[in-house]
Amino acid sequence: MTQARALIIGSTGGIGSALFAELERRLGAGNVVGLSRSGHGLDITREPSVEAVMNRLEGEFDLIFVATGALQIDGQQPEKALKHITERAMRDQFEVNALGPALLLKHGVRLLPRDRRAVFAVMSARVGSIGDNGKGGWYGYRTAKAAVNQIVHTAAIELGRTHKRAICVAMHPGTVATSFTRDFVSPDNATPPEQAARNLLDVLDGLTLDQSGGFYDYAGKPIPW
Repeated sequence: MTQARALIIGSTGGIGSALFAELERRLGAGNVVGLSRSGHGLDITREPSVEAVMNRLEGEFDLIFVATGALQIDGQQPEKALKHITERAMRDQFEVNALGPALLLKHGVRLLPRDRRAVFAVMSARVGSIGDNGKGGWYGYRTAKAAVNQIVHTAAIELGRTHKRAICVAMHPGTVATSFTRDFVSPDNATPPEQAARNLLDVLDGLTLDQSGGFYDYAGKPIPW
């Protein structure tokens, strides 16, 4: 059997680096590839950059995990009310949290094997759920994450036609103690990145083909759209 390989996109972030380390422990050094803006010049919001960096990769990956994302971009705070919405903030949120993963899916499909199980996972967030939204606010981030959920669900349908054993899902990692969340929650009330990585990978390991196109949390529970 071919040795399992994994690709982590956003491998220098809080969760991405933890996923990279945990996968190296599980699969062995040399079987995990990481991509990031700082290390590889990958700008997920620009297709020429995505295409160039992804085209340098060779072989197949049994797991591709898009661990990119941003809540505060260029100092822009999450909107608490309609009056706080700005054109720039909404556009930036969509580019990073929806367009980026869409481009990575477009150029990453060729790296998935067709003859065995493979998983393409995209980091989403529970706040992207319309059905679970009872607090309001955070217009840009919520909207972009709702959009990426639709992108994942739609891509899963297409993958089901070309990669019969591929699973494509959106994942919510929980509240993780990283720089991403430090302005909103105490580290004491957040999950350490190492534990979050283990949780996510355990869920992905247990997914079945009929769960492709779904949105799941760190415990494997479905999240409403």
